[in-house]
Order: sequence, then structure tokens, then C-alpha cells
Amino acid sequence: MTADRLIYLPLGGAGEIGMNAYVYGYGKPGKERLILVDLGVTFPDMDTTPGVNLIMPDVTWLEENADRLEAIFITHAHEDHVGAVGRLYQKLRVPIHARPFTRFHAQRKMEEAGQVPEVVIAADVYPQVIKAGPFSVSYLPLSHSIPESAGLIIDSPAGRVVHTGDFKLDENPVLGDAFDESLWREIAAPKDGRRVKALVCDSTNVFSTNPGRSESEVGPELVKLIKGADKMVVATTFASNVARVKQLAEAGVAAGRSVCLLGRSMQRMIMAGEETGVLGKFPATIPVEDARDVPRENLMLIVTGSQGERRAASAQLARGKYLGLSMKEGDMFLFSSKTIPGNERGVIRIMNSYSEMGVDVVAENDRYHVSGHANRPDLERVHEIINPEMVIPMHGEHRHLREHTRLAQDAGRKAMVVVNGAMCDLTGDAPHIVEHVEADRVYLDGNILIGALDGVVRDRIRLALNGHVIVNVIVEGDEPLGEPWVEIMGLSELGGSKAPLVDVLEEDLGQFLMRAGKKTLRDDDKLGEELKRIARKVTNDETGHKPEVTVVVSRLE
Repeated sequence: MTADRLIYLPLGGAGEIGMNAYVYGYGKPGKERLILVDLGVTFPDMDTTPGVNLIMPDVTWLEENADRLEAIFITHAHEDHVGAVGRLYQKLRVPIHARPFTRFHAQRKMEEAGQVPEVVIAADVYPQVIKAGPFSVSYLPLSHSIPESAGLIIDSPAGRVVHTGDFKLDENPVLGDAFDESLWREIAAPKDGRRVKALVCDSTNVFSTNPGRSESEVGPELVKLIKGADKMVVATTFASNVARVKQLAEAGVAAGRSVCLLGRSMQRMIMAGEETGVLGKFPATIPVEDARDVPRENLMLIVTGSQGERRAASAQLARGKYLGLSMKEGDMFLFSSKTIPGNERGVIRIMNSYSEMGVDVVAENDRYHVSGHANRPDLERVHEIINPEMVIPMHGEHRHLREHTRLAQDAGRKAMVVVNGAMCDLTGDAPHIVEHVEADRVYLDGNILIGALDGVVRDRIRLALNGHVIVNVIVEGDEPLGEPWVEIMGLSELGGSKAPLVDVLEEDLGQFLMRAGKKTLRDDDKLGEELKRIARKVTNDETGHKPEVTVVVSRLE
């Protein structure tokens, strides 16, 4: 009889930062009972995914095995961990567990997608246990850059897995759960003589060689900075980092300023923190209508858009005015955040816009920001505390996973790079890959979900790169009626010959129609291919672009 096995299968988040989705299973091969940890999104860019709203993991394999899925566990409320629950729930339809602050956001995602929010169940922390088939799961409270983050203690007949989620070792956070080493050592203690089977661990900051710093170190530095400012102060940070938002607001009040929050996502996060009780007393703020009448030297704005998002408040202010407020020479703009790789261009664009206004920009300064992820020395400390049989790096690009694997192996631990779609057997003494599944991505394109391989976005990119030519002809029997007419989009009106491109195209296409054989003129497909070939060649000769060409043959019978 085939032995039961414990498997780990990332569908997103392993080989990238974002779009986290991790499957665990236990049972006979191909019949394992499954749980899913996190169901997040990543964000598009105009270069590779123009027009796309969100990018989500492809859960086709999980949907095909939905009868084996027991539950979904969400570790925290960042979009890359919870953002897809509403859109993808209908494919999975199992209970969703989350701590209260995370549950608040998961339920909102469900409501926005027209799903029943009550399927998201509030979870308490360890030692409370949630049964899910052969698994017993507990939430391990830990620190991160959003309240009520948690790792997961996943027990199975094959042993215990500690899934860290996103975490840092912060013994004095402003909000949320402090790092409790005694608790971590308690969950790592051998059970029936067995150590923790696997540590599945955040890899984001594996290349950062300094120990991580506490969120509480930022507050005093913010107070000094803002007290020293002469005119209006505007600060941005991640809206989800409500501890940082609170420290910014407290620093503004300490400097004798009125504080105004701008941006729906930030206001929503603060409201969630207040409603779930994690935020405590937040400093008094004023509405934007009152902010317009406050002297600039007495005003502080805390705004969204730390990653250069074009619609966020920071970008709007950089373009001129936002809700009647504007930046002026001598004002200060603070980025209390780190730029996520891939967002540099948008952030630099905003910095330069402010610089042109005479605004002093403070950015990428460690005094005013600390990371929410464990640095290399902290990872080493966690490896020592948990002392697992094996380490499986997750939440990182491939280079992060590879470096984290080396870190574990250098300490004598079994470790392995496991990327999206690779099913890893954790049952034995060392991890090994037993199967590969399709682990692509799906796009929220407007209001519908499309596959990354469906060709929609690929066509859109080709249109953007090469332009579009539409050729219209009318044919009766085997005779063309009149001249062809052409429309162009995304192409220069004048070609290299200095004549209008439309005129050149219509001339050459008209000449072809005059000499085309009767057999070609009777065959719409053949006629269309010839017209397309000529249109592409002429456009390429005139402009250097080979456009997408649409041929419309109207036939009079």
C-alpha cells in the first residue's frame, strides 16, 4: 500500500514577491486532503500587462481538486496575501479563517466581489486549534508592517510545519504582537521525540546583513524631522502600515500641527484598525475642508501613494492640486517607506515633480522607515530557535530563495528551492520534488478574469508597440467596387515619403485590387491575407513599424 505523504505546493509567491498562495496536503498520493495558505494578488505594469487591473494566481489545479480542499487560512491583510479571496472564492468554496483585523479586510473583499462575507471566520491565536481534515492549525502571533499578522503552526500525522508568513523580530512594536521568543521555543519543542518537520520561511530580506530594527525607533526621528520643518509637511507611507501612520500623526501633533489624512485606502485602514480594536487611540485629525484654511506652517498631510501610484494623493499633489491643496516652495515631502522593486520610475517621477516646485524631498532614509521583514541575522536566529529538520524558503524572488537555501544548508540543515508549481514531498528526511503542476496567473481585466496565456494582453501589447491599420474593401462577385479606404491608429500620419500614410496605403492597395485575379477576389480569406501583407509591408517601409492589420471585406451579392 502506498504510504501517506505531506506535500507543499506553492501556486504563487515562490520565485516572486507578491501573489502568495501555498497549498499543503496530507494523505495518499493524488488523494491528499488539502489546505490553502493565503490567496493574494500582485499588481500590473504598463510594460508587460497594459490595461490589467490585478494579477492573481491560477488556481485551476486547486479548482480541479476542490473536493479535497478543507479550508483557506489568511496570514495577514496585505493585498499580496488576501487580495484575491473575493474573486477566486467561487472556484474553491471552503471556509476562510483569519484573525479579526485580517477578517475585516477579507470580508470586504468578499462583499466587493458579490460573495457571502460570513464564510470568513474569525480565528484566535495559539493555543487555539482549528481542525481542517488531517491538519490542526494554530495562528502564531508575530510582528510585521500591518496589525495582527501571524504565522501558522500546521500539525499533521507526518509532523509539524511552521509557516512564518511575512514577519520580523520586533520586541517593541508600536502596534500588534511583540516577538515572544519563549512562545517560539514552545512551538519548536520536540513532540514525541520529533522536531519541527519543516520551517517554510519568508525570504524577502535575506540579503540584508544588519539585524532588523524596531518600528518604535522611527517615532522619535519623525518628531525631530517635523519639528524642524518651516512650512507644510506632507508624508506618505504604506496605507496598511497603520503603526507608521499613527506615529506620523503623533509626530505631527507633537510638532504643533493639525493633521489631515488624504486617500481612501489610508482612511479605510484607520477605520478598520479602530473598529477591530487594534489601533488604540489615534490622534485627532481634521477634514480636508478645514485643512485648506490652516496656515501652511501649522499643517501636516499624511497621504497615500508611497509607490508612485498615479491616482494616489501624492501623485495628484505632484501634478498640481488635490482637493484644493497644493505644494509650494519650501514645503517638505517625506517618503516614510521603501520603494518596492519595479516601482522606481513612478516614485522618481513624483520626486522630480516636487523638486521642480521647490519642495524638499526626504526619501530612502533609514531613520524614517524600517522594514517589516526579517533580515539575514534574524532569519538565522529563527532557524536556531525552530531547529527544523528542513527549511523551505518562500516569499521571495528566485535569487532570494536560492540565497536562503544556502543560508540553511551552510548551517547543516536540509533545504531546497521550491518554486511555483513544484510539488514538494516533506515526509522523509529531506525535501524532494515529486510533481509539477501548472501555476500560471490570471488577470482581472476590467470586470472579467482572463488567462495570462489567452492572448488578450499579448495582442494589446502588439497594438501598443506597432499600431493598427484597418483596410476596408467592397467586392461584388469577382470585381472590386471603388477604391479601398484605410484608417490608422497609433501610427504617424506622415510616412518616410512625406506623403500621408493613409494615401500611400490606399494607393498601393488599390493597385493590388486592380491587378488581382478573379480567383483571389472570390476568396475572402485569400484576399484578406494579401491585403494584410501589403498593408504591413507599406507601413513598415514608410514608418519602420509592422502594424496589426484588420481587413474588412464587404461583399455585395
